[in-house]
Amino acid sequence: MSEFLPVLSYATFFLVFASIFATMALGLNLQWGYTGLFNVGVAGFVAVGAYASALLTTPPDAGPGAVRVVGLGLPIVVGWIGGTVAAGLVAAAVGFAALRLRHDYLAIATFGIAVVIQLVALNAQKLTGGPFGIQFIPKPFDAQLDGSLAFNALYLALTLAALGCVYAALQRLAASPWGRVLRAIREDETAAEALGKRAFAFRLQSFAIGGAIMGFGGALYAHFVGYIAPEDFLPILTFQIWTMLIVGGAGSNRGAIAGTVVVWAIWTIAGNGLRELIPAADQARAASLQIVLVGVLLAAMLLWRPQGLLGPRPSKSPSA
Repeated sequence: MSEFLPVLSYATFFLVFASIFATMALGLNLQWGYTGLFNVGVAGFVAVGAYASALLTTPPDAGPGAVRVVGLGLPIVVGWIGGTVAAGLVAAAVGFAALRLRHDYLAIATFGIAVVIQLVALNAQKLTGGPFGIQFIPKPFDAQLDGSLAFNALYLALTLAALGCVYAALQRLAASPWGRVLRAIREDETAAEALGKRAFAFRLQSFAIGGAIMGFGGALYAHFVGYIAPEDFLPILTFQIWTMLIVGGAGSNRGAIAGTVVVWAIWTIAGNGLRELIPAADQARAASLQIVLVGVLLAAMLLWRPQGLLGPRPSKSPSA
């Protein structure tokens, strides 16, 4: 039995990350899949949630040589709630300023916001630790558990429960009149406004809720890893989440989860394979092959099945 323990530990580690990324993908699916909001600043909202939760829960005294001055030592649940609310408020503020833009202009604006957030995390050293990041982020029940397998298994149960709650809530929202208005705005905003719907208000609500869900995913990530730094929230994270959603199928919550598992599995297998096949001296440069492989997968999916694995089939226009 002992020979299977490393495999079980790695499997739970893999699934924890998959469930965290799936939570982020569900937030993006609400914005893009249901409302058509082209948000390319996913990493920024994830960073807000992660840093807010870390600052709320880390001990006030971070030890000798610490560069931060903030640490409230609150319970982890308070950190999760605080990270979610903080990301939602930031998304609401960004949305209020940027959602009058459309498509590629909105993408440029949200990308710029994400870069600004990452630079603030990098340079606000007294608040975020700067390039050194935030250490000593508490992990739930870590002191009571013996070994990484027990902690990974417990955290997997927590993240799966959180993912299930987010999924169930979004499914109910999508089936509600509010969700139907979002889809109407995505298909034809002018027609929705002609029916008396305030499109901007619905777009702002969708953007804020989606950003809050991304922040919740960031908070879950911070308390699993126990350490965060600005390089954890680079644009490559946004690329990963977008790829997961597109592969799974935009507009489908089940597709967002399925796409996350598929893309994360390919990303992980590729990384492990490169470490085994390529000499250590060349691994830093070869790491970009992971991105190339996922990019090829994305291009193939767009050509072969543009609706994704579980996404809704595009409606065919009636023949003339």
